[in-house]
Amino acid sequence: MWRFRKAARLFPHDKDLYILQIADSFTGIQASILPVHGAILHEFSIPFRGRRIQVISQYTDRADLEKNQLSYYRSAKLSPFVCRIAGGRYQYQGKTYEFENKFQDGSAIHGILSDKAFTVVRKSIEQHEASVELRYEYNLEDAAYPFKYAVNITYTLKEKGELILKTVVQNNSAESIPMADGWHPYFQMEGESDDWLLSFRSSEMLLFDEKLIPLGQTVTNNRFLSPRQIGNDSLDNAFILEPRAAGPAAVLENPMTGLSIQVYPDKNYPYLQIFTPDDRKSIAIENLSSAPDAFNNHLGLLIMEPGSSQTFSVAYQLQFR
Repeated sequence: MWRFRKAARLFPHDKDLYILQIADSFTGIQASILPVHGAILHEFSIPFRGRRIQVISQYTDRADLEKNQLSYYRSAKLSPFVCRIAGGRYQYQGKTYEFENKFQDGSAIHGILSDKAFTVVRKSIEQHEASVELRYEYNLEDAAYPFKYAVNITYTLKEKGELILKTVVQNNSAESIPMADGWHPYFQMEGESDDWLLSFRSSEMLLFDEKLIPLGQTVTNNRFLSPRQIGNDSLDNAFILEPRAAGPAAVLENPMTGLSIQVYPDKNYPYLQIFTPDDRKSIAIENLSSAPDAFNNHLGLLIMEPGSSQTFSVAYQLQFR
């Protein structure tokens, strides 16, 4: 029922690009990962009426990937910080650190692992699921983050269209370290985002400045508590998720096809960043363990003791109504 394969067909002109694919032979649902390009999710797709619907906005070829990966950050692992650090600077235990690589607005963005080469450490096929585990050991490559740690990412594809992304972070330093974790997937549902329905479990939005840095205040925003057409809304905002024992934290649906993707983060992802790109072809629904600029404002910042580990998990459920 399940299969793994190293697939070159997605990038037919780049035979040396390592694409690891997990597929459910019964439903036809499949997921593809690029281990040596940040362990990013490159494909999550489902057959539909003689064609295949791809719900992950992907890079078109290797040239597109190498040119734009550090501009778009599609499906990037956000670690050890999420979104932005104001001015690229922060203080920790009395010392000031500053990242050299910065976005055009002067902020450091989206962590430092998004293009790193992960190693495949385990593949597993069981009766009702298949999974692959990848690992990256950060070893002081960036002077602005002088702390050793390791990240293990496990992708598990289950029956009936559920894909689970589990991240385990371990502090390998002899001291405590600041840490945040997140994902940066862009979802697409065919057509334009204006026509899709969006809902997410939050009525509290962080106020940002012009550089998308939190101002330390929140405002009520419950426009998407119930399914609502995105229309011409332009979003680039962070929301605090309301805790709930059951049910998805966010749902994106194309009412024309009835296909939806439901997002189920665990309690260690209490923030949700929503971004609508200008081309209106996709939408980023980003699960975050902290608010943006957490290294400075400490909103959700995790301080990990030596030898400790932390697990973060989010599940994506594909289904037709």
